[in-house]
Amino acid sequence: MVVDLTQEQGADEDRADLVFNALSHRTRRDILRRSMDGELSVSSLARSYAMSFAAVQKHVAVLDRAGLVTKSRHGREQLVRTDMATVHAAQGLLDEFETVWRARIDRFTNVLTTPSEGATP
Repeated sequence: MVVDLTQEQGADEDRADLVFNALSHRTRRDILRRSMDGELSVSSLARSYAMSFAAVQKHVAVLDRAGLVTKSRHGREQLVRTDMATVHAAQGLLDEFETVWRARIDRFTNVLTTPSEGATP
């Protein structure tokens, strides 16, 4: 299910909080990058970090709750894959913020460069 993170509704705001909280940790961002190219097992991911298997599982669980990865089972292994739809939704929200801030900067620039009435050159 793709959620539009740009809408200002309570549930979507909660979802955006989950996504950006998940992205706030460097290990989770790295897991996301590694799993963009295809499915990876949690055990293979765990070998990449100086932490326990359980700690990596917890990071994956945070990413899963945020909808940034999908998990599936293949035998005893749990496989992880980045959900690009959620990554794109997060990018859409960041693009929206950028548009707002660029418009504000443009208005500020106009105020600074427009001579005020009654000012002497």
